[in-house]
Amino acid sequence: MTVHLLALETSGSVCGVALISRRADGQTTISKLEHDATGEHAERLLPMVDELLAGRGLGRQALSAVAFGQGPGGFTGLRVACGVAQGMSFALQIPVVPVVSLMAVAQRDADAHPGHAQAVRVVVQDARMGEVYLAAYAPDAAGGWNTLQAPMLLAASDLPLWLAQVSETLHGVPSSGTLRLVGDGVALCPGLDDIQLAGGGVVEQGPGLRPDAVAVGKLGLSLFLQGRHMTAGHAAPLYVRDKVAFTTRERQQGQGGNPKAPGLGVALRPMGQGDVPEVAAIEAAVQAFPWTAGNFADGLKAGYGGWVAHQHGRVIGFSMTLYAPDIAHLLVLAVAPDAQREGVGTALVRHCEKEALARGLPDLLLEVRPSNLQALAFYRRHGFERIAIRKDYYPAPEGAREDGWVMRKSLASGA
Repeated sequence: MTVHLLALETSGSVCGVALISRRADGQTTISKLEHDATGEHAERLLPMVDELLAGRGLGRQALSAVAFGQGPGGFTGLRVACGVAQGMSFALQIPVVPVVSLMAVAQRDADAHPGHAQAVRVVVQDARMGEVYLAAYAPDAAGGWNTLQAPMLLAASDLPLWLAQVSETLHGVPSSGTLRLVGDGVALCPGLDDIQLAGGGVVEQGPGLRPDAVAVGKLGLSLFLQGRHMTAGHAAPLYVRDKVAFTTRERQQGQGGNPKAPGLGVALRPMGQGDVPEVAAIEAAVQAFPWTAGNFADGLKAGYGGWVAHQHGRVIGFSMTLYAPDIAHLLVLAVAPDAQREGVGTALVRHCEKEALARGLPDLLLEVRPSNLQALAFYRRHGFERIAIRKDYYPAPEGAREDGWVMRKSLASGA
């Protein structure tokens, strides 16, 4: 029995369809049609499908499954491919196979450059508005791909910073080896020639590819044969970007990216005296009784472990920890209001834990106001438990005092 899989790709300006046919003996035949049809995908897609099938002497009833480029990409194009795939699935009672469009770019590059078969592909696709879609894939033993970084949105100017951190932030990237940049967004990103990866890895720039229907079809056929498909009702585009139309004020505030993507383009470095004004300003913005600039300056002079998180050239969060002989004490941690819920606090906490473990300290201790429900929830999510109460520890309005809850996290192996 021959399997016929139809593939649709309309995430960009090119409207593409492909037919991948595999016989029982493994022989594969591929046919495709493409048209650069910006704004015409809805009108052209189905006629191109019928033309392609007719050229192979097949009707729609011969199809075993339909795959589509899921995105990310242009909103309208993604909806067209998904909608057509769903319609054909309903009408023909065949399964749908969504394929991430960025993975299709990795597949295209692997097909065109077999000499780079073992390279990790970092796919960078133009997302407009000075941003790129990014994902990372490593080849697996079966000829497919392991997803190291799911598709996310990133400022184009932050790609070098992301790459410089990649060996520490991505699970599965070798400490040394090749990261191959492919996609039409690579040319939009400055500063790529000076990147140094942790562990001595090498960054090389590949071609500015976009996804096509053939790559979507190859991946779709593999997924279909593995049973990784779905019914029409469960198929959906992968948008990544939550919002397209941002006001001028929102853009000036740094918005325009995906607020759900944690830690994008954020780097940590030791706090210096020059950071104290920004750190104190963040502290004042989030605390009713904040540390002063003098407190932070004195902490640095005393040798406390101070760290700042910075993004787009500004400090957006910080932490300060006292390392005692038998325990690490997280004294203060804060994230700027407009950078909260993006993983910055998590990155700072994890770095504090890492520093404590490097010093052989088994626990991380902190105090928090019981009235600060957001902070309590945050620390509990990160494994801290209340172990004591310090009576009247914090100042409160009108000269009152508030208790402090003492929370601790064990940093034993595996915690």
